Amino acid sequence: MFEHKPQPGWIAVEEFLTDKVVHPDGSLQRAVQSAVDAGMPPIEVAPNAGKLLKLLVQMSGARRVLEIGTLAGFSTIWMAQGLPDGGRLVTCEYLTKHADVARANLDAAGLGHKVDIRIGAALDTLAALEAEGQEAFDFVFIDADKENDSKYLDWAVRLGRPGTTVILDNAVWEGAVLEPAMDPVNAPGIISALELMGKHPQLDATVIQTVGSKGWDGFALAVVR
Repeated sequence: MFEHKPQPGWIAVEEFLTDKVVHPDGSLQRAVQSAVDAGMPPIEVAPNAGKLLKLLVQMSGARRVLEIGTLAGFSTIWMAQGLPDGGRLVTCEYLTKHADVARANLDAAGLGHKVDIRIGAALDTLAALEAEGQEAFDFVFIDADKENDSKYLDWAVRLGRPGTTVILDNAVWEGAVLEPAMDPVNAPGIISALELMGKHPQLDATVIQTVGSKGWDGFALAVVR
């Protein structure tokens, strides 16, 4: 299995920033612990990245958020906290077990009324959202199976509107974007998605490198033209 390799200094700085600046509340801390208790992989975003998602939702003025990849609901809680009253978040989760944990965490955080958890393959859910004639999403966060990243990006554009913010997590993957043999399962999908972001006529994008408890990674940020 591909492993991320955080350095002690990266983790110490992340913990310092989380304590001094980010201030995750109890509902977020419970969400992380619930994932551990349920035997789920510890792959939720770092606290400073979660807070960034919340702030980006607020800065963009988003009222409708689409998340692809729920897990235990850690990032979901952050983004739902950034939504105004009447805002709505639809999140796609493949596994019922994960969705149940996320639902409990969202309800405990007092945010369950803002979030619609859709269970099943995300590509099926995205097609269903289009078929339902859902109002365009203002903000899309993609953090699921990397092999389908390009398809998720296409859906982000289709389900968005001019001005929609799109965030693609895990855009550096320990440098595997330069050496895909490091992770032949995930790296090709990430590379394809980045190439698509760079040439898509409806996306204007950049990529930010990050280091921390999740290793050497990054996220791509785009706006729909």
